[in-house]
Amino acid sequence: MALGRPGFNRGPRPPFKKKEAEHNINQFIKAPEVRLVGDNVEPGVYPLSKAMALADGLELDLVEISPNAVPPVCKIVDYSKFVYEQKKKQKEIKANAKQTVIKEIRFGPNTSDHDFQFKLKHAISFLENGEKVRAYVHFKGRAIVYKEHGEILLLKFAQALEEVGKVELLPKLEGKRMFLTVAPKVAKK
Repeated sequence: MALGRPGFNRGPRPPFKKKEAEHNINQFIKAPEVRLVGDNVEPGVYPLSKAMALADGLELDLVEISPNAVPPVCKIVDYSKFVYEQKKKQKEIKANAKQTVIKEIRFGPNTSDHDFQFKLKHAISFLENGEKVRAYVHFKGRAIVYKEHGEILLLKFAQALEEVGKVELLPKLEGKRMFLTVAPKVAKK
């Protein structure tokens, strides 16, 4: 019996699955006629054989862009370049998508006024920067008996932030924490 390194026995590998093409190309297009669009061809409805002949003449691929349309919409392009540009567009869209940042502020059930003001100042700066704020009161041990103190503290916090933010989620108890979520009034540009 061979003693291998612990944690390195992963078992048999799953079978390799070849990725299916996202678009039907050339001979895999099933429709009898297609609508051609693009820069290098006259737009219109063509029989599949003529569209294939046009693509072969230009030494490019016939790519089915919209298979659900009647007749399916096809484009004569270099398929590898087309896929590259599609991925590039997706990446760009993903990069431009807005990431929501939630900043957390923790209170105890008996937070002093000075600490409250200090944390309030931070919350205001977060909201002015367009970030959401989740304030929570963490109850330790028997402090859970004084849930009202936590709720009053969070409501006071929400009231102090009325000018710069709006309450998304009222105080809610989950386990040993009571949450309050505040979103900025003006969206981040």
